[in-house]
Order: sequence, then C-alpha cells, then structure tokens
Amino acid sequence: MKPRVSLQDSSLRNGNFSLRIAPVRSEDVGLYEAQVKYRTEVHSCHVELGVITVTLSPPSPVIGNELVLMSCNSSHQASLVETCWFHSKHLGPTSRTLCSSSTTLSILHPAMSHAGSWRCQLRYSDKEIISATFNLRILG
Repeated sequence: MKPRVSLQDSSLRNGNFSLRIAPVRSEDVGLYEAQVKYRTEVHSCHVELGVITVTLSPPSPVIGNELVLMSCNSSHQASLVETCWFHSKHLGPTSRTLCSSSTTLSILHPAMSHAGSWRCQLRYSDKEIISATFNLRILG
C-alpha cells in the first residue's frame, strides 16, 4: 500500500498510534489490527474499515441541461433500507431532501441551483447510518 500509507507515530509515547491511508480506495476495506510492543507488554486493537463512495455520471463539472446521475454506495454488509440526498443550499424547513430505496439520484435538467454540496445518507437494516458529501459543479 506504499506510498499511500503512513504510521502516525508522533504520539506513541502517550499511547496513541494511528495509520493514515490517503487516498483510501475500495480495495482497502477490511479488518485492520494494530499492535504496540513496549518492553514486555503488547497492546492491540482492531478496526473495521468501510468505504463509502459517491460517483457522478457524467463526471464533474456537469454541463447545464445534461442528465446527471449521482450514486452513493458503501461497503457495509447489511441490507440497505433507504437512501436520502440533502442539498446544502436548502437548509431548515424548506430543505431539499430526496429519499428512496435506490442509491442513485437523477437530475433530469441540472441548473445552477443544483450546484453545491450534496450529502447522501444510507440507512441499513442493522440501524447503521452512513453518509458522504459530494460537491456538484455545474457549468452554466
């Protein structure tokens, strides 16, 4: 995984250790184990890494009035119950929220009002809620 992986060992003396993966890829999903040995002691922890991706078709920036498909997918293993999309330009009681069982959002005639930050939220049968944000750029 080199050069995408680095060990953040600056605070090891305080008992803190972390692994940095940048950029994270879908194939990085899985169980990770960390072990720290100090004299005769061994401390370990396990972390399950999941990945959520937002894809855009066609790729950003989008040309106005061209069909846009935004998909949100996760490596989570439970059954997907609902996908909700939130648009940042519309907050509060008039917020633009779109929920369905599909992971894909279709914008038939994108306009400049569709530009900005979109958040997809995936709700699973095991009560897990996972979300990701995507910045949609639209050329007028």
